[in-house]
Amino acid sequence: MKMSELKDLTATELTAKSRDLRQEMFNLRLQQASSQLEKPARIRTIRKDIARIETQISATRKKAPAKAAK
Repeated sequence: MKMSELKDLTATELTAKSRDLRQEMFNLRLQQASSQLEKPARIRTIRKDIARIETQISATRKKAPAKAAK
């Protein structure tokens, strides 16, 4: 997932996407604990995607009050 894809999403969409990725991360960790994980690199990718989404959420929240004040 790229930042350019995330810039077009609203805060609610970003929050929902973050929740979905966190759920997937949980499932992957369970698979890893039971030695059933086929693609260990997927955990790293999801972790980075979550960080990108959280960064965009924070940027959106920071930008929103400035627009309301004008």
